[in-house]
Amino acid sequence: MDFTFTEEQQAAAEAARGVFAGVAPDAVPSPALTLGAVAETYDQTLWAKLADADLLSLLLDARYGGAGLDAIALCLVLRESARVLARVPLLESSAAAAAVQAYGGEEAKADLLARAGRGETVLTVAAHGRTGHDPAEQAVTARQDGGTWVLDGVQTAVPWAHDADVTLVPAHTGTGRTVLALVPRGHEGTVLGEQFSTSGERLGELRLESARLAARDVIDADGAWEWLRDLLATGTCALALGLGERVLRMTGDYTGKREQFGFPIATFQAVAVQAADRYIDLRAMEATLWQAAWRISSGAPGPLPAAGDVAVAKIWAAEGVRRVVQTAQHLHGGFGADVDYPLHRYHAWAKHLELSLGPASAHEEALGDLLATHPLA
Repeated sequence: MDFTFTEEQQAAAEAARGVFAGVAPDAVPSPALTLGAVAETYDQTLWAKLADADLLSLLLDARYGGAGLDAIALCLVLRESARVLARVPLLESSAAAAAVQAYGGEEAKADLLARAGRGETVLTVAAHGRTGHDPAEQAVTARQDGGTWVLDGVQTAVPWAHDADVTLVPAHTGTGRTVLALVPRGHEGTVLGEQFSTSGERLGELRLESARLAARDVIDADGAWEWLRDLLATGTCALALGLGERVLRMTGDYTGKREQFGFPIATFQAVAVQAADRYIDLRAMEATLWQAAWRISSGAPGPLPAAGDVAVAKIWAAEGVRRVVQTAQHLHGGFGADVDYPLHRYHAWAKHLELSLGPASAHEEALGDLLATHPLA
């Protein structure tokens, strides 16, 4: 088996490192210092740099100006973005564009994809349901009325909802099928409320009240939402991995310099063992991430559907990133709570990632359902 990344995937990661090299985590707005949203919008300067580096079109075909790469390449870039707490809708917009390309109609592709790849159109996904704990596709109903679709329901905690030009909204039909509606910002029949993440970013509560969409703006292909949901979850795992790796590096640097009794505290067994445990967490997060990304990218068969590998990756990511930041705070002592030091920002972002698209317990339940449905020989 060859576990090395392709040259194209490595080039994408290298390009991302170049773009993110200029981002200072110390300068990322702190939720501890701001009431309400930390900023009105995402980092548009950084977004433009990502577009110039062709990192917003990684998953798009050449006819839309893209590189035609896969979920593994996207996860490599997301990993780099999380190391510096990049405030951009990279995961949501890339995943939504990929779903439109894979399952959408030709009109939707022509309208959205090339512009999304250039960063001119921002996409996001309503993936948290009504409460953040129920399935997203059950939070909104979709029914056909002549040549249009009518949507009713609520989606909570929609990332970048106030900035995105189009939100992909999963909804269930009367026959039990799931469709994806492409809802423009400010569309008639929609109301967008303001919510806030633990990271201080502005989220949106999207209410749909008899919102009407043309058939061309609704993706009704089988499996579209399931594929998009798995890609979003895997991308979230990549963000958790990148964040955790940076935090452990910060902890190693600090404990290597901080002295007690005339010795760096990193030489104390209790400190070294805790750091080693967190290193093991990160390696497990990494292995399960690439397994899930590979299943999504290749479509390779396995004893369980790809959703099983995604669930395993999300379990490790949710629990692992929490343990990493908690240990980092402990080993930093009081210095970790200093708002002039970036660790508290990473802690706030980690909590958001842990719970995003469901905590570990929700994915353990999903994995159990898959194992019951697909018993291993």
